[in-house]
Amino acid sequence: MLRPDQLLLVDYLHGGFPVVDRPFAAVGAALGWSEDHVIECLRQLLASGVLTRFGPLFQIERAGGQFMLAALAVPEERFDEVTALVNALPEVAHNYRRDHPSLNMWFVLAGESAAAVADAARRIEQATGLTVFQFPKEHEYRVELRLPLIPPEGARHGA
Repeated sequence: MLRPDQLLLVDYLHGGFPVVDRPFAAVGAALGWSEDHVIECLRQLLASGVLTRFGPLFQIERAGGQFMLAALAVPEERFDEVTALVNALPEVAHNYRRDHPSLNMWFVLAGESAAAVADAARRIEQATGLTVFQFPKEHEYRVELRLPLIPPEGARHGA
């Protein structure tokens, strides 16, 4: 269970991160904390695995790179083995099991170019002996899901 200060920090940062010389000090000032407390809270959240990543999201295509959604049909008895092979590639942004009639492993390939992504897919095929199904982005949508971690003040007091 998260401490109240950790909940408050995650909730606050979900709305944005200040782009200033000392962003952790700015966050601390907004929350009434020290810069060191903000940094320590984030360190603890990352160390515990509550947060798996803390950093910016980039539109890689604007920098000339490419993201590619990809999938594999992995025989159940090989799932752990194939997961390890796929996850070993630095181009794999994330990987997850999906309940699908045939394509049960889905992951995102990220590379500095379309050729780099294609090469990563080829290496996965060579390592696993399985076909990598690639799903290029046709249109970009911005969907932000924000689930508040702290109820509004009135809701906290039963109002």
